[in-house]
Amino acid sequence: MPALPQLRRAMSYLATALLLTLPVASAPAQSVNQTAVAPIEALDQALVGIMKAGRETPFQQRAATLAPVVERAFDLPDILEISVGPGWSALAADQRAALLAAFRRYTIASYVDNFDSYDGQRFVISPTTRTLGDGRQVVNTQLVPQTGPAHTLDYVMRKTDAGWKVVDVLADGSISRVALQRSDFSALFNKGGAPALVARLQEKTEALSRG
Repeated sequence: MPALPQLRRAMSYLATALLLTLPVASAPAQSVNQTAVAPIEALDQALVGIMKAGRETPFQQRAATLAPVVERAFDLPDILEISVGPGWSALAADQRAALLAAFRRYTIASYVDNFDSYDGQRFVISPTTRTLGDGRQVVNTQLVPQTGPAHTLDYVMRKTDAGWKVVDVLADGSISRVALQRSDFSALFNKGGAPALVARLQEKTEALSRG
């Protein structure tokens, strides 16, 4: 059986995903929480920077630029624990460390790969945030191109001892990255344990870095 705190967090993520698929009116807007928004402002600035650097700049150089911003903005250990599922609690400390290191590199590589060119795009952060029932804040952002539709990214923020951190990202306002990762990661982990998941994350990171 999973540890009680982990089970509660998993149930909280499920409840969050379900809540965020409802109309926006179900989660009242409020004045923007500047401390929750600040990490997203820094992340957006860094993403514009690596987009402007583009593919002419080596992938590893762009990844090194983005890495500290991702570390500050995201609660990567918590996201990974929920993505792996109940098996996380049984892992030895060195296995957890290896998984976290691989997950960190994969997360950074994913962002570098997705934001690799600039053509006048800009990020717009909503002037209001949404509060979820457990105290989390949803920060809405849009990537607005010069022409064509904007792309929505909602960041679910949780207050930690180190400040507000991202604990989930919702593409188009409803598609939970953590839920998708949990489906993928937990299936692989259950078949091959931590070594299989580390190997898969390394393969994905290497493939992204060659793009």
